[in-house]
Amino acid sequence: QVQLVETGGGLVQAGDSLRLSCAPSVRTFSPGAMGWFRQAPGKEREVVAAISGIGGRTYYVDSVKGRFTISRDGAKNTVYLQMNSLKSEDTAVYYCAARSSRLATLDSNDYGYWGQGTQVTVSS
Repeated sequence: QVQLVETGGGLVQAGDSLRLSCAPSVRTFSPGAMGWFRQAPGKEREVVAAISGIGGRTYYVDSVKGRFTISRDGAKNTVYLQMNSLKSEDTAVYYCAARSSRLATLDSNDYGYWGQGTQVTVSS
């Protein structure tokens, strides 16, 4: 069973930056579209950003536009989330997700591969 492995979470102060990385546990797995989701305490999981499997077309939730950047390295099958100007409301567990289709969507139900999550805590 392929799993995704996230790294890069941590505790930072408001205004700081973090970079999350995500790669499949099996090197031969080539994901299509990939995305980042997050879940804050007491809230439902929400999409943060997604990137298509071809052309790198990107999508963002409004609350992170201009601050977060999703990118991918096709050779490494790795997806990144660069988070700048972090706010306390960005505090959550961040999950990486992937799907076989190259078409990116913002619906978590469309993604069949998930990571265990990495905690991001932003202190104000």
